[in-house]
Amino acid sequence: MVPHLTTAQTGPLLALEQHILDAMPRIEHWLRQQWLEHGAPFYASVDLRNSGFKLAPVDTNLFPGGFNNLSPDFLPLCVQAAMAAVEKICPEAQRFMLIPENHTRNTFYLQNVAALAIILRQAGLDVRIGSLLPDLAEPMTLELPNGGNLTLEPVRRQGNRLVLDGFNPCAIVLNNDLSGGIPDILKNLEQSVIPPLHAGWAVRRKSNHFAAYNQVADNFADLLGIDQWLLNPYFSTCGEINFHERTGEECLVAKVDDLLTRIRAKYREYDIEHEPFVIVKADAGTYGMGIMTVKSPDDVRGLNRKQRNKMSVVKEGLEVNEVMIQEGIYTFENINEAVAEPVVYMIDHYVVGGFYRVHTGRGVDENLNAPGMHFEPLAFETPCSLPDCAGKPDALPNRFYAYGVVARLALLAAAIELEAEEATA
Repeated sequence: MVPHLTTAQTGPLLALEQHILDAMPRIEHWLRQQWLEHGAPFYASVDLRNSGFKLAPVDTNLFPGGFNNLSPDFLPLCVQAAMAAVEKICPEAQRFMLIPENHTRNTFYLQNVAALAIILRQAGLDVRIGSLLPDLAEPMTLELPNGGNLTLEPVRRQGNRLVLDGFNPCAIVLNNDLSGGIPDILKNLEQSVIPPLHAGWAVRRKSNHFAAYNQVADNFADLLGIDQWLLNPYFSTCGEINFHERTGEECLVAKVDDLLTRIRAKYREYDIEHEPFVIVKADAGTYGMGIMTVKSPDDVRGLNRKQRNKMSVVKEGLEVNEVMIQEGIYTFENINEAVAEPVVYMIDHYVVGGFYRVHTGRGVDENLNAPGMHFEPLAFETPCSLPDCAGKPDALPNRFYAYGVVARLALLAAAIELEAEEATA
C-alpha cells in the first residue's frame, strides 16, 4: 500500500527532502557522533506529520505498542537491533521479564506483546510475560486473533528482585507506560528496568521532550543550512489548569493566541494559504486522550461541559492540570482517500520499520490516534535507512529515508530528555 501526498504545496518539502538526500553522509556521521554522547532509548515510536510544506514529529512514545503492525519482512532488522540494545544494557543477559499494560481484552495490544516477545526470543533471550494485574493469582493464557496465544504470569517480588514461578530474570522490559503511577513493586530493583521508570508518564512531560527536540532540530538545521521550522513544531505550555473548575483558561487563551500568531507569520513567509491551527493536549499521557484541535483563541474560551470532560482526564483516570499547546501540522498523505500519518519504529538507534496510521473519519487537521483508526503495515516497502541518492527526492525510498532521519532526531531528543530527567531524579 503506497501513500499519496495530496497538496499543491510540495515545493518546500521536496527542497527539504533534497537537502536531506544530498547531506546523507554528513547526516549519518553527525548521528553517529550523537550516539557516542547520548545513549539511545531501548525502543521508541515516533508519529510524524507530512503537510507537503513541513515534515515534523508530533509525538514520541517510549513504550511503543504496535510491533504487531510492522511488516514481517523487517523482523531480521528488529532482531539485530534488539541484540545491539541488549549488549549495551546487559551483555550477559539470558532471561528477560516483559511487563505489559494491564489490558486483557485489547487483543490488538496483546498481539503487540506477543510480537515483542518473539523479537526478544529471536535475539537469544528466554522471555516470559509478567503481569501487574492485581487480581492475577496464577498464570492465565489468552487466545489471540491470529491463532496464537499469550500467557500472563503473576509477578512476585523477592527482596529487590522481580521473579515469576521458577524464573529469575536478568532484566525487566516495560511495555507499560506507567500512566497510573509507579507501582511500589517496581521501585528500587537491583535488576535493570528497561526503559527506566522516569521514562513513564508518571514523571515524563511532552513539553520536556519537545524542548530537547528544539535543541536537536536547531543543531540539525545548522548542519543542513535550513530553517528548523520545516521540521520542528512550535509549542508552549500552560500549567495549573483545571478544566472542571475553569481555572487557567486565560493562560490557555493567551498561549493559543500567541502560537497562532507565530504560525501565521511563518505561513506568510512560505506563501502557505492554509489556516493555521494548534493542538491542545495533556502534557502527560497517551492513547490519543485529552486532545483537541484549536483554530482560534475563542475555541478554548468557555468550553462546554462535554469538551471540559474530554480534556480533564486521560489514560488510567489521570487528571489533566498541565497542557502543551503544539503547532498543528496538516497531514496531506492519504491511503485509499483516507487520512494517514507515518509512524516510525526504532530499537536502540536503528530504524526497524514503520506503518501508516489511517482514519477514515478524521480530517487532515485532526488527531488520528482515536477509535476507528487502522494500520497499513506494508506502507514502508523498503527500510528507512536505504535512500536512492540518484533518484528523485520524493521517490519512496527517499521519502521514507527522510522519515527515518526525522524520527531519529526525535529519538535523540528523547535520549537527551531522559538524561536530564535522570540528573534531577
